[in-house]
Amino acid sequence: MGKIISIANQKGGVGKTTTAVNLAAALGVLEKKVLLIDADPQANATSGLGIDIESVEIGTYQLLEHTKNAEDAIIETDSPNLELIPSHIDLVAIELELVDVERREYMLKEALMPIKSNFDYILIDCAPSLGLLTLNALTASDSVLIPIQCEYFALEGLGKLLNTIKSVQKIHNQQLSIEGLLLTMYDSRLRLSNQVVEEVKKHFNDMVFETIIQRNVRLSEAPSYGESIIKYDAASKGANNYLSLAEEIIKKSK
Repeated sequence: MGKIISIANQKGGVGKTTTAVNLAAALGVLEKKVLLIDADPQANATSGLGIDIESVEIGTYQLLEHTKNAEDAIIETDSPNLELIPSHIDLVAIELELVDVERREYMLKEALMPIKSNFDYILIDCAPSLGLLTLNALTASDSVLIPIQCEYFALEGLGKLLNTIKSVQKIHNQQLSIEGLLLTMYDSRLRLSNQVVEEVKKHFNDMVFETIIQRNVRLSEAPSYGESIIKYDAASKGANNYLSLAEEIIKKSK
């Protein structure tokens, strides 16, 4: 049975999509069968894997509406063992469209049930908000991975997200656990980066991944070529970081 992991943080610019795309690619390279679901209307995970957003006809929007099934929405990518359910700007409308729908928080969970066992991992790249899209992702997931950037406002809003996770556990998904907190955009030369790492580890101990994602120019360049860091520059620091994170997650799953 596959494991579904949401990558969530309502704060923008913390490395959510970078993590979703590169972790998915790294797990694929380590011979795991992976499905990445782009649940963000900005569709950065879709374009980050070289898919033309304008050409998307079936994606997360149709999945949440239940007008298409998951198998129809899946497309191939150039990355080994990695498939994608793409997103489109249309997804912006879904929160309004589902507002009166019964069991609206379970739309994604129900759509994924028939295909869950076809994959080792299903990763969901969440939108930077705590709206209905993210709620659907958390309700459908086994765990949630939270990226935190090594900057001044790192812990701001984290309490809000943890409260949302608690209420999802209470009302919609008792099995939801926290996969881990991932420190991103780390620069060892900056005192502030080191302070944030210390602070997060002090507060959350074992919940923090050992792997830290370092600031890396190649990592920022890769999406503009529509490639994961593994494909763009397998020897880079960014590729090594995400492979190490993938190994940590596989080890944890065992």
